Amino acid sequence: VQLQASGGGLVQTGGSLRLSCAASGRTFSSYFSGWFRQAPGKEREFVAAISWSSGRMRYADSVLGRFTISRDSAKNTVYLQMNSLKPEDTAVYYCAADRGLAPRSAPTQPGDYGSWGQGTLVTVSS
Repeated sequence: VQLQASGGGLVQTGGSLRLSCAASGRTFSSYFSGWFRQAPGKEREFVAAISWSSGRMRYADSVLGRFTISRDSAKNTVYLQMNSLKPEDTAVYYCAADRGLAPRSAPTQPGDYGSWGQGTLVTVSS
C-alpha cells in the first residue's frame, strides 16, 4: 500500500491542524493505521493508531485528550486532528500502515508497520 501524508504547516501554540493520510493500492479495511512523529535529534515516537476493522484507537499519553485519530472508509484515508498544539509537538509526522484485524490492537512500535508515508512537517511556534 502506498501512503500520502499531508496537512502539516506552521501554527501558533494552542492552534489546530488536521493531518491526512491517503492510501492507494489497497483498501484499508484489514489494516492498522498509525501516526508517528520525529523531532530533530530524537527517535521516531508513537502518536496514535487505529484498527480499521474495529475502530479501536490508541494514543500516546502526551497527546491523549488533544489529538484524535479517525478513518474514512469511503476515502481510504486516515486523519489526525491535532488541537491545543504545543511547541513540543513540533516534528515531522509520518503515517504508517500494516495488515491486521480485530481483536488484535493496533501496534505502537514503528517496527510493526511495513508501509510508511513521506512525512509532513508540523511546526508549533511559541
